Amino acid sequence: MARDDPDAPLVELLARTGAISPDATRIVTHGAVIILDGDRAWKLKRPVAYRYLDFSTAERRRDTLREELRLNRRTAPQLYRGVHAITRDDGGGVSLDGAGEPVDWVLEMTRFPDDALLARYADDGLLDDALLTALAERIAALHHGAEISGDTHGARRLLDVVVGNRASMARYPAILDPALADTVTDQLTAQIGAQSALLDDRAAGGRVRHGHGDLHLDNIAVLDGIPVPFDCLEFDPEYAIADVLYDLAFTLMDLWARGLRHEANLLVNAYLDAAPDDESGFVLLPTMVAVRATVRAHVRAAAGDAEESRDYLALARSVLEPTPARLIAVGGASGTGKSTLARAISGDIGAAPGARVLRSDVLRKRLAGVPALTGLPSSGYTPERGSQVYAELGRLAAADLSGGMSVIADAVFGQNAEREGIIATASRAGCEFAGIWLELPEGQRITRIEGRGPDASDATAAVARAQTNSVEPPAAGWTCLLSDGHTVAAVTRALRG
Repeated sequence: MARDDPDAPLVELLARTGAISPDATRIVTHGAVIILDGDRAWKLKRPVAYRYLDFSTAERRRDTLREELRLNRRTAPQLYRGVHAITRDDGGGVSLDGAGEPVDWVLEMTRFPDDALLARYADDGLLDDALLTALAERIAALHHGAEISGDTHGARRLLDVVVGNRASMARYPAILDPALADTVTDQLTAQIGAQSALLDDRAAGGRVRHGHGDLHLDNIAVLDGIPVPFDCLEFDPEYAIADVLYDLAFTLMDLWARGLRHEANLLVNAYLDAAPDDESGFVLLPTMVAVRATVRAHVRAAAGDAEESRDYLALARSVLEPTPARLIAVGGASGTGKSTLARAISGDIGAAPGARVLRSDVLRKRLAGVPALTGLPSSGYTPERGSQVYAELGRLAAADLSGGMSVIADAVFGQNAEREGIIATASRAGCEFAGIWLELPEGQRITRIEGRGPDASDATAAVARAQTNSVEPPAAGWTCLLSDGHTVAAVTRALRG
């Protein structure tokens, strides 16, 4: 180690305990030194003080490491092993958790493979729907159990971030165009003003919580096929306490910035399906994604990465561009591939992060008060319950459309009244409507149904046979397509036309 290396004393101190080998790999961040050695990772806080953190004393470093251990064990208990005192005895010997006086502190973690980060998966094209769905459920579970903030001023909390970001961007006028930064800030301020009632209602309803705080793709690892968030923001709870959708928005922004629109859209739809209390907040996501992009813009500027910094500010600007809301209904009998089609096109419809896919099968389970994969008895499929499901689908679609977001309604729409109802929803919202009707012979529909894995749909071969006679195809006004390998391309052409 070089003599002028400011972090050398920290690493040398840990090395004297015998916990790490001489050839261990060292990673330095603004506030920490991480030593990778064999199957372990050791984290030391650097004795530094910035405007937003203070690790200047051993006691502060100890308290922060303990809080880091506590918070990260919510999502990654298999990684976070414990905090140890580095002690020095009367003879000058140094050890971990020895009898001597503590002189510093270290966090012990289990090391995971370098290629386990979700960022690597994203860059290598390895993200699939199952992995993203599992991630959505993990994040929803974290937020469900997270401590609720007593702050009911949701709009002011988000606006404070925007104001702080503008001040941070102003420090780098040679990198971040001040006029563009002002334009984005003004747009965000106006958006938050327009959405203040909803933001405050969500805060009053307990949706402002102590979440992860730093939920980008480099802070999620895939361990044994399961996405595991780790390295949450620990040094100041105020930076991690936010609307839970703002927590999620960091992951969405990271995916959107990589051009992974389908992946971002699938993640948010899976999250909202798992977290019905956050359904109303979907309309806030363009604002929140843009705020996250401005945060990244000034962080990358501070790191000297001018090109990436400008890209993030440009992303914020593009996300805030007005995009007309659209309502697309995808109908057809069970097994025609409605949900597959909806997922395939939803990331390219409407404002970031794409369209909300409202699936009748999921809403039916939600109204019944059971998880989406729990089967319902025949009493869950009465005409009365069906009417309730379609009414709820229309209500949620109307709320999203009124907030400027696009919606894909995924349901059988097997009766004229159901189709007229969804068209009326679009008409009242003053938005464009497109109806897509999928058709497939009965035998092929049954084959698809019987080949499904776990799914919210309770359709069986018997249901498929019954629908052959009971489902009424639309007489006019919908685009009718044979559901085959060319369906997505055909729908894309029809929507563009």
